[in-house]
Amino acid sequence: MESAGASCASGGRRDPDVVCEKYLFRGKLPELLSQLACSHHLCAFPVNCKDLCIWNTATAQSLYLSGHHYSISALSFGSKIDPLLVCSASPDHLIVWNLDECTEKVQEGFAPRGIVIGTLLRMVRHVRFSPDDQQVAVCSENQIYILSNESMLAELDGHLAPVTAAEFCTWEKSMLVSVSEDRTFKVWDYSTSQLIYQSGIITAFPLLSLLIDEENKQIITGCAEGQLWIFSLISDHNYRCVVHIDLKKEQERFCNKLRKSGKEIGSTVLLECCLPKGSVETSLPILLIEHCDFLRYFSCCFDRFSSLNSRYFWIGTSTGLLIINLANFELEAFLSYRGMFISDYTVLCLITSMFEDMIAVLEVNLAALVRTQHSDFLPRGNEKCLSVIARYGIIKCFFSMLDDGYVIFIIKRSSVLTPCWDGELLVCGLADKTVMIFNSNLTDVHNVFSGHDGAVNSVCWSHDKKWLVSASEDRTLRVWSVCNKEPALILGKETFRKTVRFAQFYYLDTFILLCCGAEFHLLSFHLDTKKDDLKRYKQKSVCKLVQNFSMASAMEITSLSAVNEFYSYIVLTAGSNRALEVFDLNAGCSTAVIQEAHTRSVHQICQNKGSSFSTQQPEAYNLFMTTAAGDGIKLWDLRTLRCERRFEGHSSRCYPCGIAVSPCGRFIASGSDDRYAYIYEMHSSTFLHKLGRHTESVTNVTFSPSSPQGLRPAVITQKLERFKKQLYFKCALSE
Repeated sequence: MESAGASCASGGRRDPDVVCEKYLFRGKLPELLSQLACSHHLCAFPVNCKDLCIWNTATAQSLYLSGHHYSISALSFGSKIDPLLVCSASPDHLIVWNLDECTEKVQEGFAPRGIVIGTLLRMVRHVRFSPDDQQVAVCSENQIYILSNESMLAELDGHLAPVTAAEFCTWEKSMLVSVSEDRTFKVWDYSTSQLIYQSGIITAFPLLSLLIDEENKQIITGCAEGQLWIFSLISDHNYRCVVHIDLKKEQERFCNKLRKSGKEIGSTVLLECCLPKGSVETSLPILLIEHCDFLRYFSCCFDRFSSLNSRYFWIGTSTGLLIINLANFELEAFLSYRGMFISDYTVLCLITSMFEDMIAVLEVNLAALVRTQHSDFLPRGNEKCLSVIARYGIIKCFFSMLDDGYVIFIIKRSSVLTPCWDGELLVCGLADKTVMIFNSNLTDVHNVFSGHDGAVNSVCWSHDKKWLVSASEDRTLRVWSVCNKEPALILGKETFRKTVRFAQFYYLDTFILLCCGAEFHLLSFHLDTKKDDLKRYKQKSVCKLVQNFSMASAMEITSLSAVNEFYSYIVLTAGSNRALEVFDLNAGCSTAVIQEAHTRSVHQICQNKGSSFSTQQPEAYNLFMTTAAGDGIKLWDLRTLRCERRFEGHSSRCYPCGIAVSPCGRFIASGSDDRYAYIYEMHSSTFLHKLGRHTESVTNVTFSPSSPQGLRPAVITQKLERFKKQLYFKCALSE
């Protein structure tokens, strides 16, 4: 076997600061090599088919171990450091080596020997030590063997095709998870050889890789066609699917961003991953999935303001290395190489080729890789840090001082429901052109307002519960006094050329914000409720346009959000172009744009506004959520303009289903078109509760501002059903 010294990668557009080839080993490799191994500063791989090489990356020294009579096909290091074990598998023997003892034997001039714990196991594709290194799981053809000290503890038989990977569960004793080419995963109790759970057929392609995420209690598996699935192993979750990721689409989207950023700034970015136009589409087999926890230490390179602790994992494919964020399931970086095998806790990659007898050890500076590829994605003109809470004095005289208020977020083209700031009253905008106020226990109607000639799109309270603003499909905006059925202010069709989709009070009730077409308007107003019998139809209230703001490259604003509970200059908009845009009204301009926030147009932006009945850290108010049909919920941080987490599990393909954040900032609620409401925890991507008893799609949800238990949509729906039988209206919770 020949070895070459360290050399930096050259040629093409590869950056030597990102990738450096440390060593290259040449020699006869097994034809059916399935699993290489890395641990800390050690790499294990076969040489001359039958011998095992342990290479120390720190000292550049090799330890050669002999004992197999047939080609080695799978390798794995133990879970513990002292002693550090390695297992090698071939059709004749399964051998466990104690590396400390083997090193001592070599230094004494003797041939090192391992312990044979299994024989004649046929073709072995995968081996894995248990967390305590006492057992070894061996995947051989359709079966899984659990071996320990030359004894077979269990033989697990149930897969209909070769088993490709198996992993021990660290928090459940005697639990093992396996995946197979039969396109299913199984959960076993290997102490009794019993099958606990068997999934259905997940995909049309063989499952090749498996990882158990101990922190989230999930399994991650990938197939031969670039599809990734994450399933929950929490006891009461029934092994439900948390998320499905199409890595081929994610890679294509990521490469398109690289192309665009490369053209804009003329930088030499890594474009090897981008397929040229007209090329033949190929598969993207997911060969290996590994944790990448050490990325936390340099996450500050591009995420220094993040309030959530992001975690990452690596995916090795036949074309390169991908880094996926476990929180938002987005591709963070891509490095184009072939046959990637990944080491744990180190910045080393051990790769081999299907066409050449060579193994290369690459040193990858992932901090430089992520920083290089992410620097081009940051929005332009965002030199200073954005914050929802006003941090400095007023520069432009847009604002004046008023009392506290409450903001509602409306779902397009459906009935809307929201409580006032103390939760005592609720207002409902209906499709039958009316606005209704009733008490929070749904036993009494406080008032009913009529006058709109179209379905009500949005309603919003003032902070003192004295005023309401409503917008309708009839292209009018009305401001109502809670105690008077006549509107105090009407802006008619002559004012707006298109339908007013959203309207709300803003900056502690100083202004009204509304969006119409691709613009949103900032209006100042004065309300006068005095009556004059001689001029009773003359409107005394006045409203004045302060400024118009247009959303770039959008035909229509699909959602708008701004805080009214405290002074804030920030207004968030979403457009039909699938982009999010941040406006600073103190500066009077757009300050940042997030392109392709979702795969479809965002139909709701929901900010974390808190409540007078709960307290949060000031940084928490910079978090906001967006949702789009068929693309789940995304949590964003205004300070970084990055998606911090993604929530999936609910169904929102038929209707635009609403979302809400609890006053304490810990929980997220979502409607769903499967007639359930879903509750998520802010730090988990899978839902905590699934609330039923609805008879139709749940299109809108809300939390009670004053109730510590938060949302109770099932109870609200039951009461609304009884209540609307008498009043004949359709509420927002059940369309």
